[in-house]
Amino acid sequence: MLLEIAIKNFAIIEEISLNFDTGMTVLTGETGAGKSIIIDAMNLMLGARANTDIIRYGAPKAEIEGLFSVEKNAVLTQILEDNGIEVTDELIIRREILQNGRSVSRINGSMVNLTTLKAVGQHLVDIHGQHDQEELMRPALHGRLLDAFGEDEFVALKKSYQETFDHYRILRKAVATKQKNEQEHKARIEMLEFQLAELEAANLVSGEEVSLNQERDKLLNHKNIADTLTNAFVMLDNDDFSSLSNVRSAMNDLMSLEEFDLEYKELSTSLSEAYYVMEEVTKRLGGIIDDLDFDGNRLQVIEQRLDVIYSITRKYGGSVDDVLDYFANISSEYNHLTGQGQSSDDMERDLKTLEKKLVQKATELSQTRHQIAVVLQDEIKSELKDLYMDKAEFQVKFTKSKFNREGNETVEFYISTNPGEGFKPLVKVASGGELSRLMLAIKSAFSRREDKTSIVFDEVDTGVSGRVAQAIAQKIHKIGRHGQVLAISHLPQVIAIADYQFFIEKQSDTTKTVSTVRLLSTEERVEEIAKMLAGSDVTDAARSQARELLKNDQ
Repeated sequence: MLLEIAIKNFAIIEEISLNFDTGMTVLTGETGAGKSIIIDAMNLMLGARANTDIIRYGAPKAEIEGLFSVEKNAVLTQILEDNGIEVTDELIIRREILQNGRSVSRINGSMVNLTTLKAVGQHLVDIHGQHDQEELMRPALHGRLLDAFGEDEFVALKKSYQETFDHYRILRKAVATKQKNEQEHKARIEMLEFQLAELEAANLVSGEEVSLNQERDKLLNHKNIADTLTNAFVMLDNDDFSSLSNVRSAMNDLMSLEEFDLEYKELSTSLSEAYYVMEEVTKRLGGIIDDLDFDGNRLQVIEQRLDVIYSITRKYGGSVDDVLDYFANISSEYNHLTGQGQSSDDMERDLKTLEKKLVQKATELSQTRHQIAVVLQDEIKSELKDLYMDKAEFQVKFTKSKFNREGNETVEFYISTNPGEGFKPLVKVASGGELSRLMLAIKSAFSRREDKTSIVFDEVDTGVSGRVAQAIAQKIHKIGRHGQVLAISHLPQVIAIADYQFFIEKQSDTTKTVSTVRLLSTEERVEEIAKMLAGSDVTDAARSQARELLKNDQ
């Protein structure tokens, strides 16, 4: 339920704040005063797209903030948790539209994108206006309205069907692509098969040619390496002249002088470090020389392997790593052209199995839809009776169609407004007043099933008067008993039945125009309703009639 909305620098609104309660609240005022602007601001707060035109002239940004009390709703809770938003009994939604065209949205202080904001908003408020009546005149949207009347079991069934349909569509496309590839790209597939076999046989390893060349160079220069290493070892340590022995002797001499001077000690330490390094090098040289051996067979193996590598790299270009990248690319292309490695026969068998499953799920979906349609027809007929359309009959008509993501039937609403007349498409029969009542009947039927506790009616009573207006007023008020209803209206009957009335007016001076809002007292409501009844020249009779309306509707 919407508890409060604050709007700042939005169109002609400088700054207003409205507090709401359960039941029915009406927003009234002269045309152009800003009633619909409040609804527009509410729409933006709940995720509608915005542009900079809505920012009040001279202001850096427009701001809308709403406080909602939230009842337990599993879907809404999941959306909030998925986006890292703390789930509490209240939600604060804030949206700012900046002059540079950006908008910033937050839920309970956490920044969210427009998609998330819209997903959350759909579970908080249902805004119904002339646009909804236009949607009612579009048969393509009737199926969506019918499905919205389904319970959780139907939602799960439809989701299962759609998952099956998506899988079927992907597999059917893959089969068609594979068949086309087999016909048009047979030569390409054969060439890829040859290249893949050749590269697999080569069994290349990343960086292999570098290490093999290094090993080859060592084997080719074996004598020079052996002679040089041996000479270095002899220079360090041999029987005739040992550099290592001489350094050790010098080290011992300096160590005996360490106590006489700090400089002697530093020289001794440095020489000791040098000696131990030389000693370690000498040991390693000795070990390397002992293990040094020329392997002619190994050189031959390396030469043969390098011949294979150079042959492959010359043919396919670049280094071993480049050839490996090419191998990965053609492997992917080959799998794509040949249906991900699955044979055509296997894929076609899978497609037929999936097609049977799709038909079965479509049948289950259709049967459940027909059951929902019967319930919806009865409920709308009952609602229409309350709106002085007791002779009207409402029908949901199904027509077979091609399989699509919604099933294999199209849905269209039909109506018969008078006894003896056959059913005709709603778009060809309903007048403006009848359409308003039909939409209200649908909304009334849906309000008892939806999780949303806030419903906004934006001038849905246009084109009606008299007892029909009274019936519409009672219907809107009845919907409000299930939660909260906000309505913009020009009809005295609708305004009088409301629990609360806000008055919006436009005030201008030589420099600016602003909209203001205030909650009316009972006497102020009498005066406003009297103006609607009598015009600008309010009479005592009009005031008396206004009081009577308020009295009867309380």
